[in-house]
Amino acid sequence: MALPLFFTLLTITTIKLVVTTAVTAPQNSAAEPFVGVCIGTQVSNILSPADLVEFLKSQQITHIRLYEPDTNILSALNGSGIHVLLGIPNNQLLALGSSPATAAAWVSRHVLPFHPSTPISAIAVGDDVPFTFPSSLPLLLPALLSLHSSLSNLSIPISTPLSFSSIIDPFPPSQAFFNQSLVSGFILPLLRFLSSTSSPLMLNLYPYYVLTRARGVVPLDNALFRPLPPSREEVDPNTLLHYTNVLDAMLDAAYFSMRNLNFTNIPVLITETGWPSFGDRHQEPFASKDNADTYNSNMIKHVLDRSGTPLHPEITSSVYLYELFDEDLRPGPVSEQHWGLFYGNATPVYLLHVTGSGGLLANDTTDKTYCVAEEGADRKMLQAALDWACGPGKANCSEIQPGESCYDPNTVKAHASYAFDSYYQKEGKVAGSCYFQGVAMVTTTDPSHGKCFFPGSKVVVNVTQAAMNASQTSNAERSYRQWRRTRSAIDANALHAFPTAWLVTVVVFLTSIPHIW
Repeated sequence: MALPLFFTLLTITTIKLVVTTAVTAPQNSAAEPFVGVCIGTQVSNILSPADLVEFLKSQQITHIRLYEPDTNILSALNGSGIHVLLGIPNNQLLALGSSPATAAAWVSRHVLPFHPSTPISAIAVGDDVPFTFPSSLPLLLPALLSLHSSLSNLSIPISTPLSFSSIIDPFPPSQAFFNQSLVSGFILPLLRFLSSTSSPLMLNLYPYYVLTRARGVVPLDNALFRPLPPSREEVDPNTLLHYTNVLDAMLDAAYFSMRNLNFTNIPVLITETGWPSFGDRHQEPFASKDNADTYNSNMIKHVLDRSGTPLHPEITSSVYLYELFDEDLRPGPVSEQHWGLFYGNATPVYLLHVTGSGGLLANDTTDKTYCVAEEGADRKMLQAALDWACGPGKANCSEIQPGESCYDPNTVKAHASYAFDSYYQKEGKVAGSCYFQGVAMVTTTDPSHGKCFFPGSKVVVNVTQAAMNASQTSNAERSYRQWRRTRSAIDANALHAFPTAWLVTVVVFLTSIPHIW
C-alpha cells in the first residue's frame, strides 16, 4: 500500500489556462455509487461465516471484497443480497495465466455454484501485480482473457487492482501519466481489455500514504476531506480546477492518465482506501482514531452524496473501505494491524460520524453504544481509571455505591465499566472519551443486567435531555462526595491520609494518559 510522494510544492507566477477538448464520460456514470468493505482474514477469533453475514446485514453493508474465495462465506451469503468483489491471490496467476482450462475450472468451482444467489459483482485478479509480484506480470493479461472467456455468459466485470504507484507525476492531475515502463507491455493492453469488456480500472488509493510521504507539503485537512480556505486549496494550473481533497486529485490523475492514452470511457473503482487508527507514535504520527474516524466518515459522505471530482463532477466512483476488522495477526509496521472499523469480536474500534448515510455502518453516533472495561485489563490501571472517572471526571457513580442497583457484582471491572460508561455518555460519546489509557473499549452490546441499567441503555436515554442537563452537575457533585465517603470507609486506617493518597493516585494516572481529554 505504500505510495510515492504525491504533491510537490508549486510556485506559480503565471497561470496559463489550457482549453481542453471534450471528454467522453466513463461508462456507468449513472450507476448509484456505493461504499463496500474489504474483509481480511488475518484476524484472531474471526466471526463464523454465519455470524459474519448477520453482522454485515446489521451494519447494512451491501458490498464486500474478499481477497480470495471462501466457499463457507460464499455459501453463508446465499440470499443475503450482499454483493461480492471476488479476489484471486497473486500466487494463482501462474496456473490461471498458463492454462485456459484451469481458468475455466476456477470459474466452475468458485463462481457458478454461488452466482447469482450470492451476487458476484466483479472479479479482481491479483493485487498490485506490477510492483508486488512482477515475475507474474506476463501472465496477468492471459489470466484475465481466459477468465473472461469462461465468464462470457454471466456479464461479470473482471479487472486487476493497481496501486497508485503505477501513475507518475500525479499533481497537478492534468499532467499525470502512467509509468512508461509499463505502458506498451501492460497498461495499453489492459485498458483495451477493460474498454472492450465494460470493466473498471481498479485502483487502491490511500491519501494516508500521500500525507505521510509528503513531508508537510500536503495539509492534513486536505487529506481528511476537511474544508480548506480558498488560499490553501490545491489548484491545477493547466485547468484551474480546485482540489479540496486528496482522493479527488488522485482520481482525476487516473482519468488524465487514461486520457493521455486515448481512453475516456473507463470508470474507476476504488478497491481499497482507508486510514489506520493506531501506529508507532514516532514513525506513524497520523495513525489515530480521530483521523481514521474523520477520513472514513467524510469519505463515506463524499461518495454517498455523489460529489464526483473536479474533472468529472457527474461521476462518483464506488469505494471499498479498507477494512472491516483489525487484522491483529498481520505482520509489518504497527499500523498494519489497525486499519479496521471493528475489532475481531465485532465491537467498533471507533465511532463513525455518518448520520444520514441511509443506515450504512450502524456503528454511527447512536444511543446504542457503551463504554466498558477492556477484557483482560490490568486491575491497577482499572482502579486508577475508576478513581479518576468518579473523581475529577465527574461521572455519576452513585449507582455503584453499596446498596445501589449496580453495586453487585462488587468487582473493580464491573464498577469501572459503569463509571466509564457514565463518563462516556456525559461527554457525548466524543472520540477519546472511552480510552482511559487503553483499559476501556466501546461496545454495541448493552452491559445492563438485572435492575442495573447503564447510563447508555435505552431506559436511561429516554429521560428528557432537559432533565439531564438540569441535574447533571448536582448529580456529579453528589456522587463525587459519596464516592469519597465510600472510598474512605473501605480502609478506616487510611481515613486521614485519604486525600493525599487519592491525589497521588490521580496525579500518577493523569501523567500516564495524555489522550484522555
